[in-house]
Amino acid sequence: MVLSCQDIGKSFGDVPILSHISFHIDDYEKAAIVGINGAGKTTLLKIIVGEYQADEGIVTFGKDTSWGYLAQHGALNTDYSIYDELLSVKQDLIDLEQKIRTAEALMKSAEGASLEELMERYSRLTHQFEVQGGYLYRSELVGVLKGLGFDQEDFSKPVNTLSGGQKTRVALGKLLLQKPDFIILDEPTNHLDLNSIAWLENYLLNYKGAVLIVSHDRYFLDRVVGKVIEIDQTRSNVFSGNYTQYAQKKEQLRIAYMNAYLNQQREIKHQQEVIEKLRSFNREKSIKRAESREKLLNKIEVIDKPTEVHTDMKLILEPAVTSGNDVLQIENMSKSFGSLHLFSGLNLDIKRGEHVAIIGDNGTGKTTLLRILNGLEQADTGTFKLGTNVEIGYYDQVQQLLHPEKTLFEEISDTYPDMSNTKIRNTLAAFLFTGDEVFKQIKDLSGGEKGRLSLAKLMLSNANFIILDEPTNHLDIASKEILEDALNHYAGTLLYVSHDRYFINRTASRILELCGKEFFNYIGNYDYYLEKKITPVEDTVQASNAPTESKLDWKSQKEELAKQRKRENDLKKCEDMIADLEAKISDIDTKMALPEVACNSAELNKLAREQADLQDKLDAQMELWETLA
Repeated sequence: MVLSCQDIGKSFGDVPILSHISFHIDDYEKAAIVGINGAGKTTLLKIIVGEYQADEGIVTFGKDTSWGYLAQHGALNTDYSIYDELLSVKQDLIDLEQKIRTAEALMKSAEGASLEELMERYSRLTHQFEVQGGYLYRSELVGVLKGLGFDQEDFSKPVNTLSGGQKTRVALGKLLLQKPDFIILDEPTNHLDLNSIAWLENYLLNYKGAVLIVSHDRYFLDRVVGKVIEIDQTRSNVFSGNYTQYAQKKEQLRIAYMNAYLNQQREIKHQQEVIEKLRSFNREKSIKRAESREKLLNKIEVIDKPTEVHTDMKLILEPAVTSGNDVLQIENMSKSFGSLHLFSGLNLDIKRGEHVAIIGDNGTGKTTLLRILNGLEQADTGTFKLGTNVEIGYYDQVQQLLHPEKTLFEEISDTYPDMSNTKIRNTLAAFLFTGDEVFKQIKDLSGGEKGRLSLAKLMLSNANFIILDEPTNHLDIASKEILEDALNHYAGTLLYVSHDRYFINRTASRILELCGKEFFNYIGNYDYYLEKKITPVEDTVQASNAPTESKLDWKSQKEELAKQRKRENDLKKCEDMIADLEAKISDIDTKMALPEVACNSAELNKLAREQADLQDKLDAQMELWETLA
């Protein structure tokens, strides 16, 4: 066991946030904490790591358990470069390596007992260095940085010049390289693109330690965790399995609990009616029987009404006018910002009723393309054309289309001046804005609240072509599911950018991957995309139907497959060579420790030279392995 939480309770003022929270995490276990926004997930993590003091209960770490914590906004701010910041984690190996180099230098001129002592020390140091992964730590560091989305040219950038998201990624890289027994992560995928999230999933799945995660990324949780700790109405419930299995069990329990509640309510009502009837007889015997029943009724432990699913927020999207069959056509579009070339020669056709998701690495121009379609940016070249009766509704991930100085009520009423006050209030209430909250200024809202307001505006529009930029950012899981259900029933056309793979899987009928400055088309959801991405097929082509020189034909696919096989063979040969060189280096260490060799300075010097030569070859193979891997 690495962690035990027993009866944790926490209140802020008179408001209870957590009560009687109990669970444990075993060695090597991967677990998640889930719950709606405001349920107390981050508060619980802060209690576990000691940033907050619990009002009651006990947090216990396993004996000698080392742990590391990445906060939701766990950014670093140092003068070091990205590479040096991560390298600082390996300072003990750097110091050990320096001691080995010093011993090597001294051995060249030492003789007799002095040489023997140096050789013994050298053998001990190199063995320690090898056991602690000294021959791999630099390649491991590079692998972590590249896995988290940093390119080689980024390595020298000072950390204090990075964006908040990049700083958080550096902090995550440091934590992973420290390799504690227990990793605690709060929303680790927030600043990662799809490739980096997939890399992190594999890293955590193979991590030789325990992991506790708070995340709204359901696809990520499905892939990584085997236990789910739910916080619901301040209390905890523990489920075995991944997120989907938890959701299924939760729904089964909710139905059973609701049936028990309804049955009890019917029985209570029946008993109350009987008591009232007995009293109405106004006889001593009947009154005593009524009092007896009343005492039994008062002893019943009343079941609280379970929380209803999706009753607080409803989203109905219905186009007022049907568009023509051709909704959007993009021809030969390109866009650059200075020396940064985002995309060029983009061609795309979207038909009525399609639900299209755009995916790709950060910085490829996905959001820029949406902004061009909405008139917020100008393309450098190319054109786009909307079809007959097409009316766009746009959801902006940073809510730039909201007016900070207006109240929520004014934002809706000014956009829809013919709407009655009652309908405005009802619309805002559907998105959890009630009472005096409707008179809050937009500049005072949280990111999630702004997102809900933008969705409310979108719901009221007559749009038949909805364009969404990261619509699930800042939404909790329940709100995401509401939005997914609404979009799945939407009869209009949908185009969106998202990193939420679970959301894409549920809502997309077509995926466009923006890669290498052009589109590649997959007719299906995210699981289909993954299947076809891993297994190349002939029907995976560019989104454009117009012939271009860069379009992948079958011959070029075969050539790419041949290159991939060669890379895999080269990687295998490289790994075999590394293993062989490491074995030879280890053999020399063994020879040097032999009494008859330790007394022979000529032989020791010869072996040291051989070992240095082998080490140079090993370093070269390690660099090659990094490139191939």
